[in-house]
Amino acid sequence: MRNERTDDERDLTRDEGRRGFLKYAAGIAGTAAATAGLGSASAAVPVGRAAESPPPDRSEDGRQLPPDRVPFHGPHQAGIVTPQQLFAGFAAFDVLVNDRAGLTRLLQKLTERSRVLAHGVKPLDERVATEPPTPDSMTVTLGVGASLFDDRFGLAGHKPRHLRHMPSFPDDRLDPARCHGDLSLQICAEHPDAVVHVLRDMSRQTEGMMRPRWRMDAFLNPSRPTGARRNFLGFKDGIVNPDTDSKAEMDRLIWVTPPCHEPEWAEGGSYQVLRLIRFHVESWDKVPTTRQQKIFGRHKASGAPLGGERENDAPDYRDDPDGRTIPLDAHIRLANPRTPSTDKSRFMRRSYNYDQGYDRRGRTDLGLVFCGYQQDVERQFATVQRRLQHEPLAQYVTPHGGGYFFVLPGVRDKDDWFGSRLMQHAR
Repeated sequence: MRNERTDDERDLTRDEGRRGFLKYAAGIAGTAAATAGLGSASAAVPVGRAAESPPPDRSEDGRQLPPDRVPFHGPHQAGIVTPQQLFAGFAAFDVLVNDRAGLTRLLQKLTERSRVLAHGVKPLDERVATEPPTPDSMTVTLGVGASLFDDRFGLAGHKPRHLRHMPSFPDDRLDPARCHGDLSLQICAEHPDAVVHVLRDMSRQTEGMMRPRWRMDAFLNPSRPTGARRNFLGFKDGIVNPDTDSKAEMDRLIWVTPPCHEPEWAEGGSYQVLRLIRFHVESWDKVPTTRQQKIFGRHKASGAPLGGERENDAPDYRDDPDGRTIPLDAHIRLANPRTPSTDKSRFMRRSYNYDQGYDRRGRTDLGLVFCGYQQDVERQFATVQRRLQHEPLAQYVTPHGGGYFFVLPGVRDKDDWFGSRLMQHAR
């Protein structure tokens, strides 16, 4: 008898076969590189990763693949240092419950659904079309906004030190309807339908407890040909990030630790900055490539800093004090001057692209969901943003939404839940 399979089963088989091939190919490539004795920076073992550990799985264009099932429990939430999935949904919500008991139920419900969805729903032959097909490398990352710490729930005295409404910086045009929120959800997965399914599930399970405030769906563009992903301005984005394999670097730049003097409940969390940034591509596309490269400070094709050859080459500003190679107001030079005094302002970028079609004037609505994680939003993101004030790139991009959020510490085990320590400390 012919063995017939459903479309879902065939898709799942293809996905599993593709991932298995990529894992096999990555292993072969890593072995070949080691045998050849390649000495490039990309072939080096990162600080903090055991030399005997296998290389991470990578896609055909070099992207580090997330695991099929991302662990939900741990000291930190998933979706921060997790290798980026291809698709993401960002949403903010206003809490509708009006007392501490209601907020506790809401946080526990969000935990319960996140735990179930991260683990995977039902076997293929038992689920229906409205359920996520597999774990799909899915992560749910929950943050709290400054407005949650008002007088509704008795949390005012327990707010993280640097959490406040995101201010409007000089080059911003913020739309209040697309800003802030009591809660933020970042949902990432390898397929867009998984993101949609999670949002549907969360809405269904928390009906009457929270209300959507704003949402943006986003995705990664291909590397073309390898390396960092490109944004819709055509340049590689997120080339330089802290070393996620270095505990010392993570504790210095990303995670809230005891020396931060934050509330005790907040240890293990991280500040999240979301920025919805529209690109004025009609104007940008008229700018000659040589000028675009001066604005960014990088070669458009390779991603290398001007004067360099590879995207991971470090620009040497000491040999270019007058900005003849990389202008003094180039984006990469202002964002990261690479001095001892500015090193502490670095943070983790985990951004995605968005496409909203055309606006009412017929202009293309493309942009970036800038997502950054850090230990201290004032010391890091806000400091960098002030350096970027009125940079040449500001003529072609406009931040119009987003917010500051504090990503809660991780859910440690099956008996724990999002915000448990916050609610216990606030009694």
